[in-house]
Amino acid sequence: MERRFIDRAEAGRVLACQLYAYAHRSDVVVLGLPRGGVPVAFEIAQALAAPLDVLVVRKLGVPVQPELAMGAIASGDALYVDRELQDDTGVTQAEFERVLTQERLELKRREALYRETRPALTVTGRIVIVVDDGMATGATLRVAAQALRSQAPARIIAALPVAPANAARRLSDVFDEFVCAMTPHVFFSVGQFYADFSETVDDEVRDLLARSSRDAR
Repeated sequence: MERRFIDRAEAGRVLACQLYAYAHRSDVVVLGLPRGGVPVAFEIAQALAAPLDVLVVRKLGVPVQPELAMGAIASGDALYVDRELQDDTGVTQAEFERVLTQERLELKRREALYRETRPALTVTGRIVIVVDDGMATGATLRVAAQALRSQAPARIIAALPVAPANAARRLSDVFDEFVCAMTPHVFFSVGQFYADFSETVDDEVRDLLARSSRDAR
């Protein structure tokens, strides 16, 4: 029987054990991908005594199948497009542009909502641990790394509770290190590996970021 995490918080605590070499270092920052990655990232940041922030990423879903990512965008105008998947699903350029415009508006809304008046953490010259609650296509993680590279971090680490068995190889060109608690060969969705995979809401993201910011003072 496959292992399942109780919830995202437990997944973060499990993953933090694999990242303990980065604990209590002044050059480490933890970035959660909203919304589901933030509860995981919060536990990691607490365990490592590292500052926490968000890196807002939006999946560009195929119009008739929104959960299937034909690309992704991130803060700083980073854009990744899977042209092969776009062609295979018959998405026209006009349809793609409509999705892109819509998701750019949502990305700006979420950035303002989550960060409020707090400035973004500086990542230049630092080790950045990018956290999500799991990986399916890898599009959001890829564009997250792309957005960070332009800021010249010392190292970018992908940290995931669960991902497909070939995930590390698929992301090896954009991440310096790949840390994952589970890489099952039979993988249908991220949610299959959680007992509680209920939606993370905006208020939870805001609360966790505020708590982490208070703890860092």
